[in-house]
Amino acid sequence: MATQSHALKNTARALLRRAPGLEAAIRGLHFAVQFRSVSSSDLSQVAEELSAAWKDEGIPAKQRALVQPHLDEYRAGQPNRVFDALVDILVHNVSELENKILLEIGCSTGHYAEVLRSRGVAVTYQGCDFSEGFIRMARQIYPSNRFDVEDATRLSYESRSFDIVVSGGCLSLIRDYEKVIAEAVRVSRQFVIFHRIPVLHLAGPAFYTMKAYGVEMLEIHFNEQELVRAFGSHGLQIVDINSHHCLPKGPQADPLIYKTYLCRKAV
Repeated sequence: MATQSHALKNTARALLRRAPGLEAAIRGLHFAVQFRSVSSSDLSQVAEELSAAWKDEGIPAKQRALVQPHLDEYRAGQPNRVFDALVDILVHNVSELENKILLEIGCSTGHYAEVLRSRGVAVTYQGCDFSEGFIRMARQIYPSNRFDVEDATRLSYESRSFDIVVSGGCLSLIRDYEKVIAEAVRVSRQFVIFHRIPVLHLAGPAFYTMKAYGVEMLEIHFNEQELVRAFGSHGLQIVDINSHHCLPKGPQADPLIYKTYLCRKAV
């Protein structure tokens, strides 16, 4: 059976090498299954309809079930590209982490508190999320950390409250993403990290709906140059970039690459 499976894989690879059009079709189908394009004329309505999707009470348990095996492996010393992206960018660029207070916006169940601790990143971790369900679970799992229910577009924290602010995947789920950037900058004293951001290099921004944990929600695929300019317009300077995941080409002209950006406040 193993020999047959290996042979089938080799045959498939040979077919793809000989028929690039077939490869493009397969990749396009893979993309279309995950993402459905939203036209500019429908964007405002779709964004409004899906604005509370992340609050679905069924999402936290489903997401935690998917994350937990990766956390277990990471705790055991195995690498993880996404987890390592945040750890690496902090360790190599920010000194005296043990004296820093870090806020994660869009923290889900707070698992990055465990990710950082497992690699000896001794920041004081605090998290917030739009979903009350996620925050309830985070408080149960990590009772020694503080977690708050917050809207990423209008945080209740005082300006310059945190040394480091991490804006996670929520940036790509919110139509008014420039407000998310502005609020992250406002509450940070020194650094802002945009983690797991889907970017295109030749196209975009592109807007899609996708099914995440069985719930339909909006996802933005940013044009990198436009995103970098948005960072600059809010007083940020890019210090480091970590590219950690790539999806095949879809309807756009280039692959979708997930990146983590470390930025320093210019003022």
